[in-house]
Amino acid sequence: MKIAVTGKSGQVVTSLLERGAAAGHEVIALGRPEMDLADPASVLRGIKDVMPDVVVSAAAYTAVDRAESESDIAYAVNALGAGAVAEAAKALDVPLVHLSTDYVFDGELERPYCENDTTRPTGVYGASKLAGEQAVMDAYGDNSAVLRVAWVYSPFGSNFVKTMLRLAADKDEISVVADQLGNPTSALDIADGILKVAGNLVADSDPGLRGVFHMTAAGEASWADLAQAIFAASLDLGGPSALVRKITTADYPTPAARPANSRLDCDMIADVHNVALQDWHGALKTVVARLQVVATESLPR
Repeated sequence: MKIAVTGKSGQVVTSLLERGAAAGHEVIALGRPEMDLADPASVLRGIKDVMPDVVVSAAAYTAVDRAESESDIAYAVNALGAGAVAEAAKALDVPLVHLSTDYVFDGELERPYCENDTTRPTGVYGASKLAGEQAVMDAYGDNSAVLRVAWVYSPFGSNFVKTMLRLAADKDEISVVADQLGNPTSALDIADGILKVAGNLVADSDPGLRGVFHMTAAGEASWADLAQAIFAASLDLGGPSALVRKITTADYPTPAARPANSRLDCDMIADVHNVALQDWHGALKTVVARLQVVATESLPR
């Protein structure tokens, strides 16, 4: 497949470039200055120049806290930009895979969220991403798959795993929130899932393959649980480690409220697309090992 993906440096985009090449696909990343999500004409022009078999809408405004004071930018990218990508895919008559987030929910349920549960974002970021979902489905719902992902980490960019390892290099103890639950998910595995879904959309026009799906790793954890697993994996490889001091959300206030429950039920995508991401423990060890190699190679010789 020839795949056009929006964005150039995000975790999922970088992972998709790596995994796509390994699987024999041509993945072309599109972003500024050539293509700007705030400029619909440039979106159509950029994607049309590639003439892809499928489009992946991965670029997003992801600064959750800053979005509270930059709502115009968040909506321009996450809502209007997503709609522009959908319109471009529609103009080329090729399928679209659009990435969304667990932040479309308020986190108040006591079980994992299913696709048909009521959406109720608590902040600007989640609201803008929900508006993006709606824009995609309104513009091109008959040939799009919206994938909600959560708690993304990878060997690339900025993320929780890299932050914890950096802090552990200087601190013996780190305070981490323990009353928020989710599904830590490697962007590398997300990329593999995207490739499978994209292939299914290209090969089959079945309407059942389209719609909204949840796609996260198997298994759940709190942020504190994840931190402890990061340090254990790092310690096994001779890397930095620290003790985790479990705190509550109230102990660590942020401008944007975080869902207490970000767990997503992924049964539907397993049944419909035959996509089931591996348990997060194994995926985490892979990422920590890669980061350890990078850290070792960067040491003075």
